Amino acid sequence: MSPRATRRARRADPESGRGQALRRTAGRSATAVGESLAIAREYARPLVERLRVLGDRFFEPAGRLVSPLGFVVAGTALLLWLLGAIFGWQEALLGAFMAALLLVIAVAFVLGRTDYDVRLELNRTRVAVGDRAVGAMVVKNVSKRASFGATMELPVGAAVAAFRVPRLQPDAEHEDLFTIPTRRRAVLAVGPVRSVRQDPFGLLRRQVSWTDEYELFVHPQTTALDGSSAGFIRDLEGMPTRDLSNSDVSFHALRDYEAGDDRRHIHWKSSARTGQLMVRQFEETRRSHLAVALSLNLAEYGEAEADAADDFEVAVSAAASIGLQATFEQRKLSVLTQTGPVRTDTGRNMMDGLTRVEGRPTPRHTVVDLVRTAADQVPNASVVFIITGAGTTARQLREASMHVPLGVRAIAIRCGHGLTAARANIGDLTVLTLGSLDELGLMLRRAAA
Repeated sequence: MSPRATRRARRADPESGRGQALRRTAGRSATAVGESLAIAREYARPLVERLRVLGDRFFEPAGRLVSPLGFVVAGTALLLWLLGAIFGWQEALLGAFMAALLLVIAVAFVLGRTDYDVRLELNRTRVAVGDRAVGAMVVKNVSKRASFGATMELPVGAAVAAFRVPRLQPDAEHEDLFTIPTRRRAVLAVGPVRSVRQDPFGLLRRQVSWTDEYELFVHPQTTALDGSSAGFIRDLEGMPTRDLSNSDVSFHALRDYEAGDDRRHIHWKSSARTGQLMVRQFEETRRSHLAVALSLNLAEYGEAEADAADDFEVAVSAAASIGLQATFEQRKLSVLTQTGPVRTDTGRNMMDGLTRVEGRPTPRHTVVDLVRTAADQVPNASVVFIITGAGTTARQLREASMHVPLGVRAIAIRCGHGLTAARANIGDLTVLTLGSLDELGLMLRRAAA
Protein backbone atom coordinates (compact mmCIF):
# COMPACT_ATOMS: atom_id res chain seq x y z
CA MET A 1 0.00 0.00 0.00
CA SER A 2 1.31 3.40 -0.95
CA PRO A 3 2.07 6.02 1.77
CA ARG A 4 -0.80 8.18 0.51
CA ALA A 5 -3.28 5.31 0.86
CA THR A 6 -1.93 4.61 4.32
CA ARG A 7 -2.53 8.18 5.42
CA ARG A 8 -6.08 8.05 4.01
CA ALA A 9 -6.78 4.84 5.87
CA ARG A 10 -5.53 6.38 9.12
CA ARG A 11 -7.76 9.40 8.67
CA ALA A 12 -10.78 7.16 7.92
CA ASP A 13 -10.06 4.77 10.76
CA PRO A 14 -11.78 6.04 13.95
CA GLU A 15 -9.37 3.96 16.02
CA SER A 16 -6.32 5.68 14.59
CA GLY A 17 -4.04 7.64 16.89
CA ARG A 18 -5.12 10.98 15.49
CA GLY A 19 -8.83 10.14 15.96
CA GLN A 20 -8.19 9.10 19.52
CA ALA A 21 -6.34 12.34 20.19
CA LEU A 22 -9.21 14.34 18.77
CA ARG A 23 -11.69 12.48 20.99
CA ARG A 24 -9.57 13.07 24.06
CA THR A 25 -9.30 16.77 23.23
CA ALA A 26 -13.07 17.00 22.71
CA GLY A 27 -13.70 15.18 25.99
CA ARG A 28 -11.38 17.52 27.90
CA SER A 29 -13.09 20.52 26.29
CA ALA A 30 -16.55 19.23 27.24
CA THR A 31 -15.37 18.59 30.79
CA ALA A 32 -13.90 22.08 31.02
CA VAL A 33 -17.12 23.61 29.70
CA GLY A 34 -19.20 21.61 32.21
CA GLU A 35 -16.94 22.66 35.07
CA SER A 36 -17.16 26.29 33.94
CA LEU A 37 -20.94 26.13 33.83
CA ALA A 38 -21.05 24.55 37.29
CA ILE A 39 -18.78 27.30 38.65
CA ALA A 40 -20.91 29.96 36.95
CA ARG A 41 -24.07 28.48 38.44
CA GLU A 42 -22.44 28.34 41.86
CA TYR A 43 -21.48 32.02 41.68
CA ALA A 44 -24.77 33.05 40.09
CA ARG A 45 -26.95 31.38 42.75
CA PRO A 46 -26.24 33.98 45.48
CA LEU A 47 -26.74 36.77 42.94
CA VAL A 48 -30.10 35.37 41.85
CA GLU A 49 -31.13 34.92 45.49
CA ARG A 50 -30.15 38.52 46.25
CA LEU A 51 -32.10 39.78 43.26
CA ARG A 52 -35.12 37.80 44.38
CA VAL A 53 -34.91 39.32 47.87
CA LEU A 54 -34.60 42.78 46.38
CA GLY A 55 -37.57 42.07 44.13
CA ASP A 56 -39.69 40.93 47.07
CA ARG A 57 -38.65 43.98 49.06
CA PHE A 58 -39.02 46.69 46.44
CA PHE A 59 -40.74 45.52 43.29
CA GLU A 60 -43.61 43.64 44.94
CA PRO A 61 -44.74 46.68 47.00
CA ALA A 62 -44.34 48.80 43.87
CA GLY A 63 -46.52 46.35 41.99
CA ARG A 64 -49.24 46.74 44.62
CA LEU A 65 -49.01 50.53 44.47
CA VAL A 66 -48.54 51.18 40.76
CA SER A 67 -51.21 50.01 38.35
CA PRO A 68 -50.34 48.54 34.93
CA LEU A 69 -51.33 51.88 33.38
CA GLY A 70 -48.96 53.61 35.81
CA PHE A 71 -46.07 51.41 34.67
CA VAL A 72 -46.91 52.23 31.05
CA VAL A 73 -46.91 55.98 31.76
CA ALA A 74 -43.62 55.77 33.67
CA GLY A 75 -42.00 53.73 30.91
CA THR A 76 -43.29 56.15 28.29
CA ALA A 77 -41.89 59.12 30.21
CA LEU A 78 -38.46 57.47 30.45
CA LEU A 79 -38.44 56.53 26.77
CA LEU A 80 -39.47 59.99 25.60
CA TRP A 81 -36.85 61.60 27.82
CA LEU A 82 -34.12 59.37 26.33
CA LEU A 83 -35.25 60.13 22.77
CA GLY A 84 -35.37 63.86 23.48
CA ALA A 85 -31.94 63.87 25.15
CA ILE A 86 -30.25 61.82 22.40
CA PHE A 87 -31.87 63.32 19.30
CA GLY A 88 -32.79 66.73 20.69
CA TRP A 89 -36.50 66.28 20.04
CA GLN A 90 -38.38 68.96 21.91
CA GLU A 91 -41.69 67.17 21.36
CA ALA A 92 -40.34 64.06 23.09
CA LEU A 93 -39.11 66.12 26.04
CA LEU A 94 -42.50 67.81 26.32
CA GLY A 95 -44.24 64.44 26.30
CA ALA A 96 -41.88 63.15 28.99
CA PHE A 97 -42.63 66.22 31.11
CA MET A 98 -46.40 65.73 30.78
CA ALA A 99 -46.16 62.05 31.70
CA ALA A 100 -44.00 62.86 34.72
CA LEU A 101 -46.47 65.58 35.73
CA LEU A 102 -49.32 63.02 35.68
CA LEU A 103 -47.32 60.74 37.98
CA VAL A 104 -46.60 63.60 40.39
CA ILE A 105 -50.31 64.51 40.52
CA ALA A 106 -51.16 60.83 41.13
CA VAL A 107 -48.70 60.69 44.04
CA ALA A 108 -50.45 63.69 45.64
CA PHE A 109 -53.75 61.77 45.65
CA VAL A 110 -52.40 58.66 47.42
CA LEU A 111 -50.33 60.44 50.06
CA GLY A 112 -51.69 61.02 53.54
CA ARG A 113 -52.82 58.93 56.47
CA THR A 114 -56.27 58.22 57.83
CA ASP A 115 -56.95 56.40 61.10
CA TYR A 116 -60.04 54.21 61.00
CA ASP A 117 -61.55 51.64 63.31
CA VAL A 118 -63.32 49.19 60.99
CA ARG A 119 -65.55 46.35 62.17
CA LEU A 120 -66.83 43.61 59.89
CA GLU A 121 -69.83 41.78 61.30
CA LEU A 122 -71.56 38.77 59.77
CA ASN A 123 -74.99 37.82 61.05
CA ARG A 124 -74.22 34.14 60.50
CA THR A 125 -71.12 32.40 59.25
CA ARG A 126 -73.08 29.34 58.12
CA VAL A 127 -76.14 29.53 55.91
CA ALA A 128 -77.91 27.17 53.54
CA VAL A 129 -78.26 27.66 49.81
CA GLY A 130 -80.97 30.25 49.21
CA ASP A 131 -80.79 31.81 52.69
CA ARG A 132 -79.79 35.42 53.17
CA ALA A 133 -76.29 36.08 54.44
CA VAL A 134 -76.41 39.56 55.96
CA GLY A 135 -73.46 41.54 57.25
CA ALA A 136 -72.48 45.04 58.30
CA MET A 137 -69.37 47.17 57.93
CA VAL A 138 -68.88 49.91 60.52
CA VAL A 139 -66.20 52.57 59.91
CA LYS A 140 -65.23 54.96 62.69
CA ASN A 141 -62.86 57.92 62.45
CA VAL A 142 -60.52 57.63 65.45
CA SER A 143 -58.25 60.51 64.49
CA LYS A 144 -58.45 64.02 65.96
CA ARG A 145 -59.28 65.66 62.66
CA ALA A 146 -61.96 65.16 60.07
CA SER A 147 -61.29 62.51 57.44
CA PHE A 148 -61.74 62.85 53.74
CA GLY A 149 -64.13 60.62 51.86
CA ALA A 150 -62.76 57.16 51.13
CA THR A 151 -63.64 54.02 49.25
CA MET A 152 -63.82 50.74 51.14
CA GLU A 153 -63.58 47.43 49.31
CA LEU A 154 -64.88 44.13 50.66
CA PRO A 155 -63.72 40.98 48.83
CA VAL A 156 -66.36 38.23 48.83
CA GLY A 157 -64.99 35.16 47.14
CA ALA A 158 -63.86 36.17 43.66
CA ALA A 159 -66.01 39.34 43.68
CA VAL A 160 -65.28 42.70 45.30
CA ALA A 161 -67.93 45.02 46.71
CA ALA A 162 -67.13 48.76 46.94
CA PHE A 163 -68.61 51.13 49.56
CA ARG A 164 -68.27 54.89 49.60
CA VAL A 165 -67.48 56.33 53.05
CA PRO A 166 -68.28 60.04 53.34
CA ARG A 167 -66.29 62.67 55.18
CA LEU A 168 -66.30 61.80 58.89
CA GLN A 169 -65.79 64.06 61.86
CA PRO A 170 -63.68 62.81 64.79
CA ASP A 171 -65.32 59.83 66.54
CA ALA A 172 -68.06 59.73 63.89
CA GLU A 173 -69.23 56.36 62.50
CA HIS A 174 -70.60 55.21 59.19
CA GLU A 175 -72.40 51.87 58.76
CA ASP A 176 -73.15 49.96 55.56
CA LEU A 177 -75.31 46.85 55.40
CA PHE A 178 -74.76 44.25 52.70
CA THR A 179 -76.25 40.97 51.58
CA ILE A 180 -74.18 38.13 50.14
CA PRO A 181 -75.89 35.98 47.48
CA THR A 182 -76.05 32.28 48.34
CA ARG A 183 -77.20 30.68 45.12
CA ARG A 184 -74.64 27.86 45.16
CA ARG A 185 -72.82 25.77 47.71
CA ALA A 186 -69.44 27.31 48.47
CA VAL A 187 -66.95 28.42 51.10
CA LEU A 188 -66.58 32.16 50.59
CA ALA A 189 -63.69 34.20 51.93
CA VAL A 190 -65.16 37.47 53.22
CA GLY A 191 -62.71 40.29 53.82
CA PRO A 192 -60.42 41.78 54.75
CA VAL A 193 -61.99 45.24 54.47
CA ARG A 194 -59.49 47.58 52.85
CA SER A 195 -59.46 51.29 52.20
CA VAL A 196 -58.46 52.34 48.70
CA ARG A 197 -56.92 55.59 47.57
CA GLN A 198 -56.24 56.20 43.90
CA ASP A 199 -55.88 59.10 41.53
CA PRO A 200 -58.53 59.98 38.92
CA PHE A 201 -56.33 58.61 36.15
CA GLY A 202 -55.90 55.18 37.77
CA LEU A 203 -52.09 55.34 37.79
CA LEU A 204 -51.50 54.69 41.49
CA ARG A 205 -53.58 52.67 43.94
CA ARG A 206 -52.91 52.47 47.67
CA GLN A 207 -54.63 49.84 49.82
CA VAL A 208 -54.72 49.42 53.60
CA SER A 209 -56.34 46.38 55.22
CA TRP A 210 -58.35 47.02 58.39
CA THR A 211 -59.98 43.69 59.32
CA ASP A 212 -59.31 39.97 59.26
CA GLU A 213 -60.64 37.49 56.74
CA TYR A 214 -63.69 35.39 57.60
CA GLU A 215 -65.10 32.22 56.08
CA LEU A 216 -68.75 32.03 55.12
CA PHE A 217 -70.05 28.48 54.63
CA VAL A 218 -72.94 28.17 52.21
CA HIS A 219 -74.17 24.70 53.14
CA PRO A 220 -75.89 22.43 50.62
CA GLN A 221 -79.65 22.48 50.50
CA THR A 222 -81.29 19.73 52.55
CA THR A 223 -84.73 18.26 53.01
CA ALA A 224 -86.26 16.99 56.23
CA LEU A 225 -86.74 13.22 56.57
CA ASP A 226 -89.44 12.14 59.00
CA GLY A 227 -89.44 8.86 60.88
CA SER A 228 -91.28 6.89 58.22
CA SER A 229 -89.04 8.10 55.40
CA ALA A 230 -85.98 7.34 57.48
CA GLY A 231 -86.89 3.69 57.97
CA PHE A 232 -83.36 2.64 57.16
CA ILE A 233 -82.24 3.92 60.57
CA ARG A 234 -82.51 1.15 63.12
CA ASP A 235 -83.78 1.60 66.64
CA LEU A 236 -81.67 1.28 69.77
CA GLU A 237 -81.81 -2.53 69.76
CA GLY A 238 -79.72 -2.53 66.64
CA MET A 239 -79.94 -4.85 63.69
CA PRO A 240 -80.07 -8.57 64.57
CA THR A 241 -77.68 -10.97 62.93
CA ARG A 242 -77.47 -14.75 62.68
CA ASP A 243 -74.59 -14.93 65.17
CA LEU A 244 -75.65 -16.32 68.54
CA SER A 245 -74.51 -14.77 71.81
CA ASN A 246 -74.84 -15.44 75.51
CA SER A 247 -75.57 -11.82 76.34
CA ASP A 248 -77.51 -9.33 74.22
CA VAL A 249 -80.96 -7.75 73.92
CA SER A 250 -82.43 -9.76 71.03
CA PHE A 251 -83.84 -13.00 72.50
CA HIS A 252 -83.44 -16.13 70.37
CA ALA A 253 -84.19 -19.34 72.32
CA LEU A 254 -83.56 -21.38 75.46
CA ARG A 255 -80.84 -23.98 75.87
CA ASP A 256 -79.38 -26.17 78.60
CA TYR A 257 -77.20 -24.58 81.20
CA GLU A 258 -73.45 -25.04 80.74
CA ALA A 259 -70.64 -24.39 83.16
CA GLY A 260 -69.58 -20.76 82.98
CA ASP A 261 -72.95 -19.34 81.88
CA ASP A 262 -74.10 -16.19 83.58
CA ARG A 263 -76.68 -17.08 86.27
CA ARG A 264 -78.58 -13.88 85.54
CA HIS A 265 -79.72 -15.42 82.24
CA ILE A 266 -81.23 -18.56 83.85
CA HIS A 267 -84.92 -18.89 82.96
CA TRP A 268 -86.29 -20.16 86.28
CA LYS A 269 -89.83 -20.97 85.11
CA SER A 270 -88.60 -23.22 82.32
CA SER A 271 -86.02 -24.73 84.63
CA ALA A 272 -88.74 -25.63 87.18
CA ARG A 273 -90.94 -27.10 84.46
CA THR A 274 -88.22 -29.27 82.85
CA GLY A 275 -86.34 -30.13 85.98
CA GLN A 276 -82.99 -28.85 84.68
CA LEU A 277 -81.43 -25.44 84.39
CA MET A 278 -82.27 -23.54 81.19
CA VAL A 279 -80.60 -20.28 80.09
CA ARG A 280 -81.60 -17.69 77.56
CA GLN A 281 -79.70 -17.47 74.28
CA PHE A 282 -79.58 -14.27 72.25
CA GLU A 283 -78.82 -13.08 68.75
CA GLU A 284 -75.95 -10.68 68.42
CA THR A 285 -77.06 -7.25 67.33
CA ARG A 286 -75.26 -4.55 65.42
CA ARG A 287 -75.61 -0.92 66.43
CA SER A 288 -76.89 1.31 63.66
CA HIS A 289 -73.92 2.62 61.71
CA LEU A 290 -74.66 4.42 58.47
CA ALA A 291 -72.00 4.70 55.80
CA VAL A 292 -72.59 7.25 53.03
CA ALA A 293 -70.32 6.85 50.00
CA LEU A 294 -70.55 10.03 47.91
CA SER A 295 -68.89 9.82 44.51
CA LEU A 296 -67.01 12.96 43.40
CA ASN A 297 -66.40 11.67 39.88
CA LEU A 298 -68.23 14.10 37.57
CA ALA A 299 -67.89 11.58 34.75
CA GLU A 300 -70.63 9.57 36.49
CA TYR A 301 -73.08 12.48 36.36
CA GLY A 302 -74.44 14.50 33.41
CA GLU A 303 -72.75 14.44 30.03
CA ALA A 304 -72.34 18.22 29.72
CA GLU A 305 -70.11 19.92 32.28
CA ALA A 306 -72.86 22.27 33.49
CA ASP A 307 -75.38 19.43 33.80
CA ALA A 308 -72.85 17.29 35.66
CA ALA A 309 -72.23 20.09 38.16
CA ASP A 310 -75.99 20.52 38.79
CA ASP A 311 -76.51 16.78 39.21
CA PHE A 312 -73.57 16.64 41.58
CA GLU A 313 -75.17 19.31 43.75
CA VAL A 314 -78.29 17.13 44.04
CA ALA A 315 -76.08 14.24 45.14
CA VAL A 316 -74.34 16.37 47.78
CA SER A 317 -77.73 17.58 49.06
CA ALA A 318 -79.00 14.00 49.30
CA ALA A 319 -75.91 12.95 51.26
CA ALA A 320 -76.29 15.95 53.58
CA SER A 321 -79.99 15.18 54.19
CA ILE A 322 -79.28 11.57 55.09
CA GLY A 323 -76.36 12.59 57.28
CA LEU A 324 -78.41 15.19 59.16
CA GLN A 325 -81.17 12.68 59.81
CA ALA A 326 -78.64 10.21 61.23
CA THR A 327 -77.16 12.99 63.37
CA PHE A 328 -80.57 13.98 64.72
CA GLU A 329 -81.26 10.34 65.57
CA GLN A 330 -77.83 10.17 67.26
CA ARG A 331 -76.71 7.31 65.05
CA LYS A 332 -73.13 6.56 64.18
CA LEU A 333 -72.31 8.01 60.79
CA SER A 334 -69.45 7.82 58.30
CA VAL A 335 -69.29 9.86 55.10
CA LEU A 336 -66.63 8.90 52.59
CA THR A 337 -65.51 10.30 49.24
CA GLN A 338 -62.69 9.60 46.80
CA THR A 339 -60.62 12.28 48.55
CA GLY A 340 -61.08 10.79 52.01
CA PRO A 341 -63.57 10.75 54.88
CA VAL A 342 -65.63 13.74 55.99
CA ARG A 343 -65.72 14.70 59.65
CA THR A 344 -69.00 13.54 61.19
CA ASP A 345 -68.44 14.06 64.91
CA THR A 346 -71.05 16.85 64.80
CA GLY A 347 -73.70 17.84 62.30
CA ARG A 348 -72.02 21.20 61.70
CA ASN A 349 -68.65 19.63 60.93
CA MET A 350 -70.33 17.22 58.53
CA MET A 351 -72.08 20.08 56.71
CA ASP A 352 -68.83 22.05 56.59
CA GLY A 353 -67.03 19.07 55.11
CA LEU A 354 -69.71 18.50 52.48
CA THR A 355 -69.54 22.20 51.63
CA ARG A 356 -65.85 21.89 50.84
CA VAL A 357 -66.07 18.82 48.59
CA GLU A 358 -65.58 19.46 44.88
CA GLY A 359 -66.51 17.26 41.99
CA ARG A 360 -64.01 16.61 39.23
CA PRO A 361 -63.68 14.05 36.42
CA THR A 362 -61.60 11.18 37.79
CA PRO A 363 -61.98 8.17 35.48
CA ARG A 364 -59.48 6.16 37.55
CA HIS A 365 -61.48 6.57 40.78
CA THR A 366 -64.97 5.29 40.08
CA VAL A 367 -67.82 4.47 42.41
CA VAL A 368 -66.56 0.87 42.50
CA ASP A 369 -63.26 1.98 44.02
CA LEU A 370 -65.14 4.21 46.45
CA VAL A 371 -67.37 1.40 47.73
CA ARG A 372 -64.36 -0.89 48.07
CA THR A 373 -62.65 1.74 50.23
CA ALA A 374 -65.82 2.32 52.26
CA ALA A 375 -66.15 -1.42 52.97
CA ASP A 376 -62.56 -1.53 54.20
CA GLN A 377 -62.86 1.56 56.40
CA VAL A 378 -66.37 0.90 57.78
CA PRO A 379 -66.62 -2.91 58.06
CA ASN A 380 -69.32 -2.79 60.76
CA ALA A 381 -71.80 -0.59 58.91
CA SER A 382 -75.43 -1.69 59.00
CA VAL A 383 -76.52 0.33 55.95
CA VAL A 384 -74.39 1.64 53.09
CA PHE A 385 -75.68 4.43 50.84
CA ILE A 386 -73.99 4.67 47.46
CA ILE A 387 -74.70 8.14 46.03
CA THR A 388 -73.69 8.66 42.42
CA GLY A 389 -74.98 10.10 39.15
CA ALA A 390 -77.18 8.96 36.32
CA GLY A 391 -74.13 8.10 34.23
CA THR A 392 -73.30 5.11 36.45
CA THR A 393 -74.31 1.91 34.68
CA ALA A 394 -76.08 -1.08 36.19
CA ARG A 395 -72.93 -3.12 35.69
CA GLN A 396 -70.90 -0.66 37.76
CA LEU A 397 -73.51 -0.69 40.51
CA ARG A 398 -73.56 -4.47 40.54
CA GLU A 399 -69.77 -4.58 40.74
CA ALA A 400 -69.80 -2.00 43.54
CA SER A 401 -72.40 -3.93 45.54
CA MET A 402 -70.17 -7.01 45.44
CA HIS A 403 -67.76 -5.22 47.79
CA VAL A 404 -70.46 -4.64 50.41
CA PRO A 405 -70.11 -7.24 53.20
CA LEU A 406 -72.81 -9.86 53.63
CA GLY A 407 -75.59 -8.88 55.99
CA VAL A 408 -75.16 -5.15 55.25
CA ARG A 409 -77.99 -3.49 53.41
CA ALA A 410 -76.88 -1.44 50.40
CA ILE A 411 -78.93 1.33 48.77
CA ALA A 412 -77.72 3.15 45.67
CA ILE A 413 -79.11 6.59 44.80
CA ARG A 414 -78.66 7.83 41.22
CA CYS A 415 -79.07 11.61 41.09
CA GLY A 416 -79.87 13.65 38.00
CA HIS A 417 -82.10 16.58 37.09
CA GLY A 418 -85.13 15.56 35.06
CA LEU A 419 -84.96 11.87 35.93
CA THR A 420 -88.17 10.06 36.82
CA ALA A 421 -88.29 8.82 40.38
CA ALA A 422 -88.05 5.04 40.37
CA ARG A 423 -87.04 2.06 42.50
CA ALA A 424 -85.36 -1.08 41.21
CA ASN A 425 -83.32 -3.99 42.49
CA ILE A 426 -80.02 -5.37 41.22
CA GLY A 427 -79.63 -8.52 43.24
CA ASP A 428 -79.58 -7.49 46.91
CA LEU A 429 -78.87 -3.87 45.94
CA THR A 430 -81.76 -1.40 46.06
CA VAL A 431 -81.39 1.29 43.38
CA LEU A 432 -83.27 4.59 43.76
CA THR A 433 -83.44 7.14 40.96
CA LEU A 434 -83.71 10.71 42.24
CA GLY A 435 -84.76 13.55 39.93
CA SER A 436 -84.94 16.28 42.58
CA LEU A 437 -84.17 16.63 46.26
CA ASP A 438 -87.87 16.87 47.17
CA GLU A 439 -88.34 13.23 46.11
CA LEU A 440 -85.79 11.87 48.59
CA GLY A 441 -88.26 11.29 51.43
CA LEU A 442 -90.71 9.42 49.17
CA MET A 443 -87.97 7.24 47.70
CA LEU A 444 -86.61 6.33 51.12
CA ARG A 445 -90.10 5.32 52.25
CA ARG A 446 -90.27 3.02 49.23
CA ALA A 447 -86.88 1.57 50.06
CA ALA A 448 -87.91 0.95 53.68
CA ALA A 449 -91.17 -0.71 52.67
